[in-house]
Amino acid sequence: MHKSIGVILAGGRGARFGASVPKQFIKLAGKLVIEHTVETFQKSPDIDELVIVSTGDFIEFVWELVEKNHWTKVTKVVQGGDERFDSTHSAITALSDHDDDANVFFHDAARPLITHEIIKKCKTALEVFKAVDVVIPSSDTIVQINDNGCISSIPMRASLRRGQTPQAFKLGTIRAAYNNAVRSGKKTFTCDCGVVRAMLPGVEVVTVDGAESNLKITNATDLFLAEKLIQTNSLNLIDSDAEIAGLKGQVIVIFGGSYGIGRSIGDLCLQHGAKVYSASRSENNIDVKDKESVEGFLKQVHATEGHINHVVNTAGILIKKPLTTMTSEEINKIIDVNLKGAINVAYSAKEYLRESRGCLLNFTSSSYTRGRAFYALYSATKAGVVNLTQALSDEWHGDSIRVNCINPERTDTPMRRENFGIEPAGSLLSPTVVARMSVLSLLSNYTGLIIDVRNL
Repeated sequence: MHKSIGVILAGGRGARFGASVPKQFIKLAGKLVIEHTVETFQKSPDIDELVIVSTGDFIEFVWELVEKNHWTKVTKVVQGGDERFDSTHSAITALSDHDDDANVFFHDAARPLITHEIIKKCKTALEVFKAVDVVIPSSDTIVQINDNGCISSIPMRASLRRGQTPQAFKLGTIRAAYNNAVRSGKKTFTCDCGVVRAMLPGVEVVTVDGAESNLKITNATDLFLAEKLIQTNSLNLIDSDAEIAGLKGQVIVIFGGSYGIGRSIGDLCLQHGAKVYSASRSENNIDVKDKESVEGFLKQVHATEGHINHVVNTAGILIKKPLTTMTSEEINKIIDVNLKGAINVAYSAKEYLRESRGCLLNFTSSSYTRGRAFYALYSATKAGVVNLTQALSDEWHGDSIRVNCINPERTDTPMRRENFGIEPAGSLLSPTVVARMSVLSLLSNYTGLIIDVRNL
C-alpha cells in the first residue's frame, strides 16, 4: 500500500485579506483557520502523513499548534517561499525520502472546509491517473480580455471549471515536473496542475468534483460565509436524539427559564436526563440586572452539584414604542436586562465554566443586523450581545470556554405576543425548534458562532 501524504500550504502572507497576521492564522469559529484545515486531514482515513509548509517566522508557532492539537500525522513543518511555486518545491524537497509511487495532496491552508469525501475522491482517482485536480462548475460567464480591457473572447461556460485544492499527484510525477521547471528557469504557474501540464505534457490531469463550500478565505466576506457554513454543518452533524442524550447528568443553568424559549430549553434538557436549574424574577426572584443575585444563584447551584456544565441566558425584555415616548425607567430597564444582564451572567459564570470547560449561550434577535423602528433600544442591546459573544469567545478561548449566541427568527413567545398580539398561524417559529438548536449548540465544539434559526 502506497503512503498518502497531505501537504498543507500555509506560507502565504494574505496581503489581500488585510489582517495583521496571515489569513490562515486568523480566528474562525473559535479556532484558527489552519486548525480547521489540518484537523480534517488529521482525521481523514485516507491520509497517512502530513507536512505543513509555513513562512519562517511562523514555523515555531505551527509546531506549537501541532503539539497543542495532538496532530500525530504531522512529521515535518518546513520553510515556504515567496511564491506558491517555492512553497510546493520546498515540500517536494522535504519528501525526498519517499518513493515515487506515494500519493501527495497539496492543499491551501486557507481552505478550512475541505471534506473527507473530496480527499477520498482524489485518492481514488490516483489509482488510475498520476495527477488530479479538484474543480467545480463555473456559475458565471467567463470573459477573456485584451490589454486595453476589451473582451477578446467568451469561452463556452459548459466546458469551464473553477479550480480548488487539494491537487493530488503521484510523488514521482510532481517531482519530475518541478525538476523540469527548475532546470528551465520557469516558476510562473497558476497552480501545481499547471506545472505538470507545462512540464510533462504527456501526463493527463483528471478532474474530480469539489464543493462550493470548499471556499478559500481571501477576504472578510469569505470568513463570514465560512462561519455560517461551519454553523450549519456542525449542528446538522449532531442533530440526533442519540447525541442530545449526551446531556444526561450534565448541570444546566438557565436564566429566564420560567417561560418562552428558556422554558422549552429546560424541558428538552430534562427529557434527556440533565439537571436543570432555572432562574427568573417570577420564579425565584433572581434578577439578571442584579449581579449579586446572579452570583449567589450560581454559587448555590455549584455548591449543590459540584459543577456547572453550561449556562444559558434567555432573559430579555422588549418594549415596542418610539424612543421619544419611552420613560427613563423603561429605557434603563431594557438596557439593564438585555445588555447589563448578559454581562452580569457572563462575568459570574466564567469561573464555573472554566472549571467544566463548558458553554455560555446567549440570545440575540434578527434586529441586531439592522435596527428596527419602534424597538430601537431592543435592537441596539441585542447587537451588543452579539459583540459581547464574539469578544468573549476569543477572550476565553484559552480557558476552553465556548461562547455562542442563538439568533432566532420571530418566535411564538409570551414576550412577542405582549408586543405584537396574535399573528398568523405558521408565521412564527415554535420555541421547541429554537430549544433544540440551542441544545445542539451546547454540545458542539465551536465557539463564537451567531447561530441563525429560521422558520423553514
